[in-house]
Amino acid sequence: MKSTFFLLPLAAIAIQGGAAYAATYLSVEQAQALMFPGASFQPDFKTLSEAQVKAIQHASGVDVRNREVKAWRVSTGGWFLVDEVVGKHEYIPFALALDDKGRVRSVEILEYREAYGGQIREPAWRAQFQGKDSGTRLQLGRNIRNISGATLSCKHITDGVQRLLVTYEIALKQNDR
Repeated sequence: MKSTFFLLPLAAIAIQGGAAYAATYLSVEQAQALMFPGASFQPDFKTLSEAQVKAIQHASGVDVRNREVKAWRVSTGGWFLVDEVVGKHEYIPFALALDDKGRVRSVEILEYREAYGGQIREPAWRAQFQGKDSGTRLQLGRNIRNISGATLSCKHITDGVQRLLVTYEIALKQNDR
């Protein structure tokens, strides 16, 4: 009976400790305003065909988990996309801003729920993606720097950006004409 008495408070502390790591940094609307100040946004959501999924996976080297693309056209030119990748255990929602040529303007982490790896929110790390396009093969440890203690988060965000850059080329670019 005494062991139960001591285990319950420890379990409650562990549960509370896990929840402390979850953080919402930006809503979609806040990210839009931050990444494209003064612009308006027109939703242009797409459902990828099986052929598009295969082409994206082949060109990016990254699996497409969700065929639904959350994309907005930006009144000042370019695209705003929202997606998510798996960190170590939890999803990491992020936003990607592309200029009118399909190059990365910026990356924002919308939420982070993992105990470790939140350093991917650091501006210097996210700035590495600026100017990259679908012709750039993003590789952690080569042209994207890894962060010790955040390797999975770094890799998965890098892969997610790579996949979205190719998705732009295959599924969205023709809409820019």
